[in-house]
Amino acid sequence: MSDFQSASTGDASRPGVLEEPQVRAMFDRIAGIYDRLNSVMTAGLHHEWRRRAADLAEVSPGGRVLDVATGTGDLALELAGRVAPGGQVIAVDFSERMLELAREKATAAGREGVQLEFRTGNALALPFGDREFDAVTVGFGLRNFADLDQGLREMTRVVRPGGRVVILEMTTPQRPPLSTFFSLWFDRVVPILGQVAGDPDAYSYLPNSVRRFPGPSELAARMHSAGLDGIRYILTAGGIIALHVGTVGP
Repeated sequence: MSDFQSASTGDASRPGVLEEPQVRAMFDRIAGIYDRLNSVMTAGLHHEWRRRAADLAEVSPGGRVLDVATGTGDLALELAGRVAPGGQVIAVDFSERMLELAREKATAAGREGVQLEFRTGNALALPFGDREFDAVTVGFGLRNFADLDQGLREMTRVVRPGGRVVILEMTTPQRPPLSTFFSLWFDRVVPILGQVAGDPDAYSYLPNSVRRFPGPSELAARMHSAGLDGIRYILTAGGIIALHVGTVGP
């Protein structure tokens, strides 16, 4: 459900981890079916989760926001509505095909009064100076970073003091019945959807990437280590979705 950004090859020996060229090719390959399968897998709720992430960013008209691992641009478009008029949203991803679709979507949406720009970019080496943005967001992309802590440090670095870093991500529920449902859905149904869509490898990667990702408390601790304060998180969808937010200190 997300977009991989990496400055290294990662560790292909770990489940759910592929080398960077493989993952870039995978997301380029699935770009055309990405939005449709997201809607099927989440019953359309991913749009509401992105709206909640945009709420947590607490940006206002005239603000400047960075969306990392933007994919086909849904969260960037949501943020664009929050910073208009006079604001700017820059969205980065390393999948060129995803960015092409994001630009098409933005053109169709016709956002007025805001500068919305989609750029090729690497989340582990963001091409921006320190303290350039009022907020940074990432939706369903953080779990795919080859170096999670480096990605968190980079997002923190480019946010001004008092600004926010917001993370929307899937997490593994620990208690039944949701843990049972989660296992059945992601171990059996999602790979079948991938087969129907013609890319079983990509949709086998998804459940593995979720499993290896830190739980909500550990992620909060790692955000703190990256330099964020006042960290809190919200679990929704029965504990399958986590929204984290932290503030950059002075």
